[in-house]
Amino acid sequence: MYLKKTAILCLLGVSALATSAHAGGFSRGEADTDILYEDGTVAGRGGWIYVMPDRSFATINGASSSDDAHSLDYSIPSFAGKFRVSDNFSCAVTYTQPFGADTEYGDDAQAADRAADIANGGLTALLGGNAVLSSQFDTDELGGTCAVNFNAGRGQVYVLGGLFTQSFDYTESKDFGTLNLKDDSAIGYRFGAAYEIKEYALRAELMYRSQVDHEASGLFTLESAGLAAALGLPVGTQLSSTGTGSLPQSVELNLQSGIAPGWLAFGSVKWTDWSVLQTLDYTITGLGDQQKNFFWRDGWTISGGVGHQFTETVSGALSLTWDRGVGTGADIFSDTWTVGTGVQIKHGPGVLRVGAAASYLTEGSQSTADGADFDATADGDWAYAISANYRITF
Repeated sequence: MYLKKTAILCLLGVSALATSAHAGGFSRGEADTDILYEDGTVAGRGGWIYVMPDRSFATINGASSSDDAHSLDYSIPSFAGKFRVSDNFSCAVTYTQPFGADTEYGDDAQAADRAADIANGGLTALLGGNAVLSSQFDTDELGGTCAVNFNAGRGQVYVLGGLFTQSFDYTESKDFGTLNLKDDSAIGYRFGAAYEIKEYALRAELMYRSQVDHEASGLFTLESAGLAAALGLPVGTQLSSTGTGSLPQSVELNLQSGIAPGWLAFGSVKWTDWSVLQTLDYTITGLGDQQKNFFWRDGWTISGGVGHQFTETVSGALSLTWDRGVGTGADIFSDTWTVGTGVQIKHGPGVLRVGAAASYLTEGSQSTADGADFDATADGDWAYAISANYRITF
């Protein structure tokens, strides 16, 4: 056989650990449904990824900017536990944070945002503009996925499916105040199919993850003395708010195969329906309807690599990933190229996997003509990620 049975899955996951954190749009973690293919009656895997995106503006409104990076570091936890009910049926519980963003804007960006508001006139202009100071959102996904497998030729066919619940927590701080919107639970589903011949470390898997629609509610905390006076309310008043938005469906094809003794080739193609995120629409009582523009296009992520089993206890992998930028000018989400590497070590009662990735974020631009708050450009930037997880199988 090309690879020992115990190493069939490890090489693909080793370099994918950190690489997946640089997928397009707001993508972050992926549910670890691969654990359903692991040997053993019970298996558990927990991990963590730390990402340093380091995206900054080169120019704002045509002038060079001295702002620090506006994209902040973040981490992604992950957990998966599998139980084999019978030789042909297994189920897994998974947890991760599938989407998120965390930005903090510098003085140049804030000044440009206020200037644009003033140019547009109205009450916002009279109050000196309403710049975005920072924004972030987080999601948590808790899911259950089961797999039925049966013999087919030299290998086995797997049919997978399950449900998950996804939360949404959005906070935006502006000159006028801070908005927080939450949706504690929205239901989604995933299903897929795979064919595997373990003798050759061969597997082909197609997986679909559904779109999730969020209806959020929360509060806007009034922090501007000028706006408070205009509304006849004291500073600190909290106004009820509601909002709606969708996070995208996706389809991913994963392939891997042994190509020589101790060697594995792997690749994947993923389509993500980021065009569903045109705007985030919300309403603040007393302030009316608001929206945040995205106008994104669909994302495509293509990855390929090789892995090698060096010894009975050590294996490694190297991958290259291209991700098509989803931005259309309302913000700067450009193409990225990522090199990922990782090592798996059998240690103690389980298996330790560590990985690292470096991403090149290509240059890009945004424009008020395309829905941006202000004109800006970004040069090519570098982003980095490190990761680790540990698996125990019984």
